[in-house]
Amino acid sequence: MMLRVVLAALLTAAAYTGTLPKDCSDVYKSGSGLNGVYTIYPAGPTSSVRVYCDMNDVIDASAEKWTVIQRRLDGTVNFFMKWDHYKNGFGSAAGEYWLGLETMHLLTQVKNYELRVDMEDFDGQKVFAHYAAFSVGPESEGYKLNLGTFVKGAAGDSLSLHNGQKFTTTDKDQDTHPSNCARLAYGAFWYAACFGANPNGIYTWGPSPQAAGVQWNTFRGLEQSLKTITMKIRPVAT
Repeated sequence: MMLRVVLAALLTAAAYTGTLPKDCSDVYKSGSGLNGVYTIYPAGPTSSVRVYCDMNDVIDASAEKWTVIQRRLDGTVNFFMKWDHYKNGFGSAAGEYWLGLETMHLLTQVKNYELRVDMEDFDGQKVFAHYAAFSVGPESEGYKLNLGTFVKGAAGDSLSLHNGQKFTTTDKDQDTHPSNCARLAYGAFWYAACFGANPNGIYTWGPSPQAAGVQWNTFRGLEQSLKTITMKIRPVAT
């Protein structure tokens, strides 16, 4: 009897492998069209993770929908975290969160994705930066960032500097600077030596005279911390 129960569970899980949503586009195509928090399965039925889905894009109403991989809104979540936190993810999909490097890697091995970064300053100005491709390599390669060309957006291109870089945290230095950029910038990111963008920096509510904050250099420079920033990916339309 016990063997039959176990076999039934395994068969059920196998049956779900092809139908469980791997990202927010799959969620949308299954009939859920509202913005909000959903469960996705980047690598099958045992890989469930909660994400925020942006279904109603006011800029581009594509059939493919955005899966939010990082979001800063109000400073309620501490992003000055160590390697294991950034690997596994932290925060709440209903608010501020980081999806997790391992989940990003699993997601971006399944389909080809593009990236958009939405941001707003404390004066209410909203801009974005759109990139043609986005993927994250395996942990064995330092979760290296693979970024496509800058497509468009009034935010300007502050991210291409980080293309090809490994991820750095305070306790795992993989950047190209003689010191640890995560410690210098009070954050964690695909730092080079050090950054043009620092979306995981300390939330400082506006002016940041010590160049430590939530920053996008080509938008407000390195002395102004942003009010919000969201990184999100969607499958490239075919």
